[in-house]
Amino acid sequence: QVQLVESGGGLVQAGGSLTLSCAASGRAFSSLAMGWFRQAPGKERDFVAANRWIAGTSSYADSVKGRFTISRDNAKKTMYLQMNSLEPEDTAVYYCAAGSSTRMGDITAASEYDYWGQGIQVTLSS
Repeated sequence: QVQLVESGGGLVQAGGSLTLSCAASGRAFSSLAMGWFRQAPGKERDFVAANRWIAGTSSYADSVKGRFTISRDNAKKTMYLQMNSLEPEDTAVYYCAAGSSTRMGDITAASEYDYWGQGIQVTLSS
């Protein structure tokens, strides 16, 4: 079992920056593929960024490429999402997700993840 807790959300002005954190407990953190998803009001949950870690590569949604950066600290069992040049369209509840790196197929697919945080609100003001 893996427990995930997001932090760092809040209200920020358009053009600003915010860093989300996801603290994990339970299973060996280094073996997990980790990802961020978001859900805006009335919309489906969308992929934002993910890293399988075994392969050492990250994937990003086109809408956040060049603005968001995913990273992790295995010693702290924490994943981060650095968000820069934020836009009103980035307003959403952001979810941290985790799954087995070895079993995971498409890391952009929410269905591939076994564990989810409760989500944290990010709101942009124009």
